[in-house]
Amino acid sequence: MEEKVDILLATFKPNIDYLKQQIDSILNQTHKNFSLHISDDFSNDKEVIEVLDNYEKKDDRIIIYKQEKNLGFIKNFEFLLEKSTSKYILFCDQDDVWDSNKIEESLKKIKEKNVDLVYCNARHINEKNETIHPNYFKYKNMPLVKGQNKILGISRYLGIGCSQIFTSEVKQKMLPFKDSVMAHDWLASFIANEGKGVDYIEEPLFSYRLHTNNVFGGRSLNQNINKWKEEHGSSYKSYLKYRNEKVIDKAYLDGAKMCLEYSENLENKSKIEKLIKYYEKLKRVKYINFNILKYNKYLNGKNIGKKKIKELVIFHMPIMGYLIYILQK
Repeated sequence: MEEKVDILLATFKPNIDYLKQQIDSILNQTHKNFSLHISDDFSNDKEVIEVLDNYEKKDDRIIIYKQEKNLGFIKNFEFLLEKSTSKYILFCDQDDVWDSNKIEESLKKIKEKNVDLVYCNARHINEKNETIHPNYFKYKNMPLVKGQNKILGISRYLGIGCSQIFTSEVKQKMLPFKDSVMAHDWLASFIANEGKGVDYIEEPLFSYRLHTNNVFGGRSLNQNINKWKEEHGSSYKSYLKYRNEKVIDKAYLDGAKMCLEYSENLENKSKIEKLIKYYEKLKRVKYINFNILKYNKYLNGKNIGKKKIKELVIFHMPIMGYLIYILQK
């Protein structure tokens, strides 16, 4: 008999067509033994509720929850995790399209490697379902990590949430969410990294949609810079504020603080404390810092590629980063 898995889908004011494509792609999986838990985060949209209700009536593997107030995406995923009862769990976005073998291949890998989490590659698609980047790992320079207690499992998130499958042991350690949780997928990969470890699948197993409403993951660094410049201007002071608040804090330091609070490994805690000091020191650098050895210690790894160059400039050479900032269009 097939292993039972839980799929956790958090919705909030979704595009109806995208939502239908996503749910249909799940119902068409080669692996049939699953429960699809869908929590709508108070979309307050009759059409959304009608569509979800119809799917629930259509297939008894679908369970719908309707929040009476907006929880926010992190708390909504926490709610879904609390509903999960299976040994293996997959996060799911509301507007992607899964390949028919996504569950089958992910489950096969996590069992074969006996790890706590596996993340897979994806292809980027646009609003018309056209492929714009065939290899998400390559496009985003996603760190590729196998094993456990790797520094990259602390300093970076491993795989976007919708690419992950993980064990119930990870879920148990995640719950309840602490105030420091800033990304449910980073938390899952960190806990797995401290547990039996992680692995990855280089083959794209789903289409990850890029559109104007992407909050995380989809936008490039250039797009984020231009958005900030429109709102805050092009001065050096504005750039340093962007660098410290939107890059170092949100994408690195906050994640390290979350890992520190959840860590059960004394050796890792020591590493995280040193990593936090590294980030905090970087925030005080206004022009240039040549001590890049610590970057190589904490953030360098397989498949980082162009991301390494960008980060070295942003972290250690903000004056050069500013030139890119003002020239970027």
